[in-house]
Amino acid sequence: MPALMRTLPGIYLLVMAAISTLMFDAANAGSIETLMMPGKVIAGHAKYEADCDRCHLPFSRDKQDTLCHDCHEAVAADIAGKQGYHGRAGVQRTDCRHCHTDHKGRDADVIQLGIETFDHDITDYPLRGAHASTRCSLCHLQEKKYRDAPATCAACHEQDDVHKGGLGDKCTDCHTEGSWKRQEFDHDKTEFMLREKHAELECNSCHVGRQYKETTQECYGCHRLNDVHAGRYDQACGDCHNERDWKQARFDHHRETGYALLGKHHRTKCDVCHTGRLYGEKLDTKCIACHRDDDKHGGRYGRRCGSCHSQDDWDETRFNHDTKTEFPLRGKHEQASCTACHRSEVHGEKLDTGCIGCHAVDDVHAGQLGKQCADCHDEDGWGGRIRFIHDMAKFPLIGLHAAVPCEECHISAGFSTAASSCNDCHQPDDIHEHRLGPECETCHNPNGWALWEFDHDALTEYPLQGAHTGLDCLSCHDTDATHGIELSASCADCHRSDDVHDGQFGRYCERCHNDEAFDDVEIH
Repeated sequence: MPALMRTLPGIYLLVMAAISTLMFDAANAGSIETLMMPGKVIAGHAKYEADCDRCHLPFSRDKQDTLCHDCHEAVAADIAGKQGYHGRAGVQRTDCRHCHTDHKGRDADVIQLGIETFDHDITDYPLRGAHASTRCSLCHLQEKKYRDAPATCAACHEQDDVHKGGLGDKCTDCHTEGSWKRQEFDHDKTEFMLREKHAELECNSCHVGRQYKETTQECYGCHRLNDVHAGRYDQACGDCHNERDWKQARFDHHRETGYALLGKHHRTKCDVCHTGRLYGEKLDTKCIACHRDDDKHGGRYGRRCGSCHSQDDWDETRFNHDTKTEFPLRGKHEQASCTACHRSEVHGEKLDTGCIGCHAVDDVHAGQLGKQCADCHDEDGWGGRIRFIHDMAKFPLIGLHAAVPCEECHISAGFSTAASSCNDCHQPDDIHEHRLGPECETCHNPNGWALWEFDHDALTEYPLQGAHTGLDCLSCHDTDATHGIELSASCADCHRSDDVHDGQFGRYCERCHNDEAFDDVEIH
């Protein structure tokens, strides 16, 4: 510490003397700065060696790089735009002196570029393919700056351009950095995209003599020799053929013409229908135009062949009678031939869809049951199962009647003439010998002949009381009542033989007698 204290005054005096010298004469400033320089500047900066202010700012060492950028404008622009080596390497505005240290002498290399270790990917032009193994001197000429090396293919490969500039300078559209001779061209970016077989062709197959401009894009221009139609189908080859296979024609007949080729039409050769010039003829698309000779109906069924026939097989008829007409075919109707009903022009005739229209000759009822045959019969067979709702008729079948065969009552096919009264059918069963009248249903019901019930008190004007209650019906009803019951309610009419008065007291027996017993007399 004492030694340091002894030396400080001397250092101070020396510094003050230097400052005084600098301030003494401005005209001698250059020589003084030169005296204080750490060494000679490089040859490129030699003309600024006496003008230190061009590179140095007094008392502001950190801002000196702004002066560098003022001179090296291209480098400054790269840094600002983050391009080129300096812009991509992440160099900051205060970094110049770290890499480019001056005052090392006239022959010093302030660039210090290590060719063997330089990462070219940091530049605007990464080295790929064959460029990665190319000597630096082939692109970076000795008398040129590194940044001035050309970046376009044509600048270096002009001698390799077999197109002699005819395709412009966009070499990368076809060539790659892997090999100049290897070509990779995206033909899809042109107006003619390569598909299928075209993608397999060599360029010279279409571009003869390396002529790329004005190459025909029409099929016929290249495939004229492949036209087996000899021009009869014009030059619209793409309508039928595609790039996958020239020999296999693929044409969407439905979309392009509105006439779909289905069934056997799909397998028919084009020339079978198109016998003339394809785009000049107008074909009739109706079936009869081609199949007139196949019409076994002789035109009797009109020209709408497609109503019955299909394109799968002309001989097999398919007509949906259920949806196309108002008369669905069921049962035996489905098996009947068309001519069994359609005897004239099928589209012009108006057939009666009622059963009787065709089956009048089959009506065993001789018209007695009307024309509604379907009320009883169905289409499975005229004489098959007969379905008739008898309950809807005037004589509903209830009780034992429901189990009786139709023939028991309907002796003939004239069903409407069948008798409907009990007595008409059950007269032989009448054990009353017609003395209780013809209206059997008054006492009996269809559930059983022996199941009878009659309320004499409610249904007649003569209630049964007293001794009358147990009497047999035929005791009073002893005469024929075929045309109706007409029985007297007077006591004298039944009890004349019991009148011991021999009629002397008149006919009003009830004045003295009652219903309990005839001998029980009570005079009122």
